[in-house]
Amino acid sequence: MIDKNVVTRIVDEWLEGKDYFLVDVTVSPDDKIVVEIDHAEGVWIDDCVELSRYIESKLDREEEDYELEVGSAGIGQPFKVLQQYLIHIGKEVEILTKEGKKLEGVLKDANEENFTVTIEKKVKPEGAKRPKLVEENITFAYDEIKYTKYLISFK
Repeated sequence: MIDKNVVTRIVDEWLEGKDYFLVDVTVSPDDKIVVEIDHAEGVWIDDCVELSRYIESKLDREEEDYELEVGSAGIGQPFKVLQQYLIHIGKEVEILTKEGKKLEGVLKDANEENFTVTIEKKVKPEGAKRPKLVEENITFAYDEIKYTKYLISFK
C-alpha cells in the first residue's frame, strides 16, 4: 500500500512557493489516492493537472499500481483545515454543533483554538411591541462542532 505520508510530502514539495494549501490526502487500501487542495480564489483545473503529473512523476507504477484523483475541496463541503476558515472570513457559513443545533452567520475570525461567527437573532426589547434583529458574536472551539461549511447563497 502506498504511504499517505509519502504522498503528503510530494504534495508539500509542489505547494512550496504557491498560494495553494493542502486540505486532505487519503489513500484507500486498494491504493486509490485522493488529494484535495484549495486556494483563496478557487482552484484551477490546470493546477490540478500539474499537481497530478508531479505526483505521478514521483511515484513508480511499476513498483505499485494506484489510482490518482487531484481536485479542490468541494464547495459546500465541511472545512477540514484552518486555512479554509481563514479564507472564508467575512463570508456566510453554516455550523452544526455537537448538540445538533444548526446556525448560520458570518465568519468573523478564526485561529488555531477557535472561531467566531456573527449571527442575527430577534430580541424583543423591554416595552417594545415588536422584536428587532440584533447581532451577536458566538465563539466556538473546533471540538464543539460537527462541521462548519461555506453557505452557498443565490440572493
